Amino acid sequence: MKRVLILDLDNTIYPVKSISENLFAQLFKLVDDNTDELTATKAKEELTRRPYQHVADEFGFSAELKEKGMQLLRNATYEQPMQAYPEYDRLRAINADKFLVTTGFTKLQHSKVKMLGINDDFKKVYVVDPELSKINKGDVFQQIMMDNGYVVEEMLVIGDDPQSEIKFANELGIDTFLFDPDNKYPEAPVTYRAIDYRDVAGIVNQ
Repeated sequence: MKRVLILDLDNTIYPVKSISENLFAQLFKLVDDNTDELTATKAKEELTRRPYQHVADEFGFSAELKEKGMQLLRNATYEQPMQAYPEYDRLRAINADKFLVTTGFTKLQHSKVKMLGINDDFKKVYVVDPELSKINKGDVFQQIMMDNGYVVEEMLVIGDDPQSEIKFANELGIDTFLFDPDNKYPEAPVTYRAIDYRDVAGIVNQ
């Protein structure tokens, strides 16, 4: 029996690609103008999945390019309509304490939560902002446990990234559910995996 669900936001509750052209238009142009075509193509794809700072470091962006990108995103917000995955309604209906733990720029992530209309679905929303703190999602998971008196057996972390929320949950011994609609990570070490959320209610009630 699980009484706690911890969810990621980007590509877990909604698809980033549905807003990326609007959200990242200026950033994508900046990357196009300052990197070769192959690097730009790969970097832009990763920017729909991972924090800007991590992508900039991985692809060797110059200090100037990295800072220009940071300036674009630091105070950015998203104010256009957004739509969650249809399957999200299955998670919303589950009777459990829910927390949202997402990585990114604080103002931007909170604006997405607002436009999705999901703030009230969660007991608390946490934004892990690499520019403001060195804490990671694992630190937040531990904080949630300590603040609420949960034990790992009661918790389930749901996300799309084996190298982020799934990795940190595994390290803490928390069960994980990999939402992998395109079957990108068939070998990832997870407790559960699926292309949608149909199985989550059954897992919670086991």
